[in-house]
Amino acid sequence: METTSTTPEPTTTEIRPFRIDIPQADLDDLADRLARTRFAPPAPGDSWEYGTPESYLRNAVEHWRTTFDWRAVEERANAFPQYLTEIDGQTVHFLHVRSAEPGARALVLTHTYPGSFLDFLDLIEPLTDPVAHGGRAEDAFHVVIPSIPGFGFSTPLSEPADGGAWTMARVAGTWDTLMRRLGYESYGTHGSDAGTLIGRELAVLDPDGFLGAHLLQLFSFPSGAEGEMDGFGPKEFAALAHMQWFQSVGGYNAMNASRPQTVAAGLSDSPVGQLAYSELFENFGNGTSLVSLDQVLAQVSLYWLTNTAATAVRYHYTEQRTGAEPVVSTGRIGVAVFADDFQTIRSLAERDNARIEHWAEYPKGGHFAAMEVPELVVQDLRAFFAGR
Repeated sequence: METTSTTPEPTTTEIRPFRIDIPQADLDDLADRLARTRFAPPAPGDSWEYGTPESYLRNAVEHWRTTFDWRAVEERANAFPQYLTEIDGQTVHFLHVRSAEPGARALVLTHTYPGSFLDFLDLIEPLTDPVAHGGRAEDAFHVVIPSIPGFGFSTPLSEPADGGAWTMARVAGTWDTLMRRLGYESYGTHGSDAGTLIGRELAVLDPDGFLGAHLLQLFSFPSGAEGEMDGFGPKEFAALAHMQWFQSVGGYNAMNASRPQTVAAGLSDSPVGQLAYSELFENFGNGTSLVSLDQVLAQVSLYWLTNTAATAVRYHYTEQRTGAEPVVSTGRIGVAVFADDFQTIRSLAERDNARIEHWAEYPKGGHFAAMEVPELVVQDLRAFFAGR
């Protein structure tokens, strides 16, 4: 919740401090709901084959109810400066942590779905104070971590005045406005999942002073063009198989893209429903995820306590209906492919993105690499932006 203030109502360009302070009554209500959970009967074998297993939920709910500490999450997040500002009629929440290094570059980090700004807490200190974390002074960044409109504390979601929708392209433009408002004439971006889509849109926009988009995926798929897969080998076909596997288990994509308000009704009324629906944290890598249960519960608690399930799931629906024609990005892009994540096929990515200047592959880590292997993400960010 925003801290009490006696200052005047903000103008559209004002930036005002923010601090997380969830009312105790909301935490008590969550604990009460968890204590009264009615679990679904387990499916045969109670494995991830059918979705989130009943045994996983029982163990997670017990930990959530008796051990997990939301106030510790608040305290950790509140250790970093947080702010609110208004852009395009929308309240935007963000962390802004400046480096003490005089030559630091600006970097905006954009979170995943079903993640949040919490994705990046482990990256802040190594990026802003590299000398204390195995790097050099010239590796330093000023870090900005916004919450996508409709997520976390970037709420309530406002309809843009022009009657448009909050597409990923619109969010990219909002991030550019935010970075200019903060006084940055140049900056780079990083993201995974939703953050990748927004980061690529920034590369398409390629605003003045743009240093590049560092992304964990490029969602480029076969088009059916003749000869498109002629040069494919075992690596590319394995990547296609991974895409097919994810399509077979990614039912939430279809639900969010077609009936977002229907599914949101259940997620907004049941914290355990929100936990189960967030199975991507555990299941994206088909049993390889390195995300801890406490990290999952921090994210799920944030969605629950801010009641943002409905506006978070709506992005899939909006993106399906933008009507925008595909465009080739000409902005500078770097790609870091992690072993248990979506496997970007380089030839297809280069078809859709004309300026891929960095490509790295890592033997461990997955879709939520910033939480799983933050040291590798920092390493790759330093490499991609070196000398910019």
